[in-house]
Amino acid sequence: METLRSLVPSINSLVVFEAAGRLSSFTAASRELGMTQAAVSYAIARLEEHLGATLFLREYRRVRLTEAGERFHADVSIGLSHIHRSARDLRAVTTGSHVTLSCSTAFASFWMVPRMAQFREELPHIDLRIQTSDHDLDLLGEGIPLAVRGGDPNHWPNYLSEPLAPEEIYPVCGAGYLAGRSAPMTEADLLLHQLIHLEEPYRTAATWADWFSAVGIDRRRIPKGLQINDYVLVIQSVLAGQGVALGWRHLVGGLVDSGVLVRLTNHVLTTGLQFHVIWPRDISMSQCAQQVREWLLAQPRV
Repeated sequence: METLRSLVPSINSLVVFEAAGRLSSFTAASRELGMTQAAVSYAIARLEEHLGATLFLREYRRVRLTEAGERFHADVSIGLSHIHRSARDLRAVTTGSHVTLSCSTAFASFWMVPRMAQFREELPHIDLRIQTSDHDLDLLGEGIPLAVRGGDPNHWPNYLSEPLAPEEIYPVCGAGYLAGRSAPMTEADLLLHQLIHLEEPYRTAATWADWFSAVGIDRRRIPKGLQINDYVLVIQSVLAGQGVALGWRHLVGGLVDSGVLVRLTNHVLTTGLQFHVIWPRDISMSQCAQQVREWLLAQPRV
């Protein structure tokens, strides 16, 4: 049985081959790898000799892969990318001070940003990168150690999780919205106000229909109002006095406590779901990522 060592002169020759094939140039590969062009040409020639196949067509001022070279390059690229990702993950376990947290723009804006000064004070050695997305990312594919996600953990079999905050929802308006208006005394009174609707394009989110249905009000009575597909813009519209929106307690609780937003009515829609800190089940987590996870979970619930 032929071993890899008997088939190729060295692993380095595969690295050189991948770069040269990707760049279609021995010169560009030499610059990327910090080698001389002669060393790149020699490594490719030795690889071709060991494999007994021509991998490149040498043309004037450029090279291009042969048909056999293209097939081999595709496999080598996949193999080296897996090795690179595994090596990066292993190195991050012991040396990584950079930690990426994936979350929604709303969570970043209303939960993380107000706490960043505290985070820097308590974990000054960690460089936190907040990566926002309008949909839930594949942490394994993106190489991200931590995320905040709402929903049912049973739907995330590849991840472990710990609850961060329950999903509790109540109506809010801006501090100046009620000037010259009658405050709603009952839930039905809200039907007379301008309602701002979140039309979540990717994630599942509770709606005004859910909130009103929980108090026995037919959803057909709900006015359409203003419809926005981004929660940060929803809250900005509320702050601008454009109407009343649903407020997720863990996001807007601080704004309510400070008086920037005003909570309306006593009814709170409790969905029974939670927002969680999640992380890949089968990937070792760096010490810094563990510290970020514990810091997130230790924050008081609003």
